[in-house]
Amino acid sequence: MPKHPFKMPPLEWIRAFDAAARCGSFTAAATETGLTQSAISQRIGHLEKLLGVALFYRRARSTSLTIEGEAWLPHVRLALNTLKDSSEALFGSGRRRLTISASQSIIDLWLLPRLMRLQAVSGGQLTIQTMVLGAHDAALDDVVRIRYGTGNWPHDHKLQLFDERIAPLASPELTKNSGHWTEWPRIAYSGSRPGWNTWASRFGISTTPVPHLRFDTFTTALGAARAGLGVILGSLPLCAADIKAGRLVLLSEKPIDHYESYWVIAGPSAVGRTQWDSIVNIVN
Repeated sequence: MPKHPFKMPPLEWIRAFDAAARCGSFTAAATETGLTQSAISQRIGHLEKLLGVALFYRRARSTSLTIEGEAWLPHVRLALNTLKDSSEALFGSGRRRLTISASQSIIDLWLLPRLMRLQAVSGGQLTIQTMVLGAHDAALDDVVRIRYGTGNWPHDHKLQLFDERIAPLASPELTKNSGHWTEWPRIAYSGSRPGWNTWASRFGISTTPVPHLRFDTFTTALGAARAGLGVILGSLPLCAADIKAGRLVLLSEKPIDHYESYWVIAGPSAVGRTQWDSIVNIVN
């Protein structure tokens, strides 16, 4: 008997399979795609019937891929990404409107000098959101986020801005004081960067004087350091312009190489591939 030609599954069935595999449950896949749980289940059921194999093990609150599902998933994702990238390359530049969420220090010290070029990438439709203190969420939504950490976010697009290096900085006026800089007033601020206790432990200096000026943001602490109010442990990449302009002076040639840094992260709904490549060229 002649073999019947293989019938190509509908794209919506394949997308349902990809979403369920990524989300770990039909319910979560339904939330992501805007469909109902029963619609996801039905599409995957039709797909399994067409292929003649089970793609998922069904459990009460979750699903997991079968051996056949695991084997097929990389090919599905490659095909979907190829379709997305080719459509963008041939028919448009992807999303144009751009929303970026970042801390005030990153906005002031890193984004503002690059803002005009970022506006071009967004077609002039650029929104900058200041991250609320302590809000380190990184949702997979339509926002490009700049977050401090190790890079272990689940986003499709990720780029480390720089290698974080921490060192003591002070204004030129403060350096006119007598004595060693370790005896001068110190400035502290909230956040994930190493503080004065870490510096003292690393380099064997005294933990005193205890900082009497404490700020909840790096930006305001940096302003106090520029005003000559004390020594700050600053991010050398973020303070590079201040050092070059002579507003701050580097007090030690032995920085702390910190394992965390700033990352630009974005999900597929936040940027198109071409748009992301342009962002990388601008901020890197």
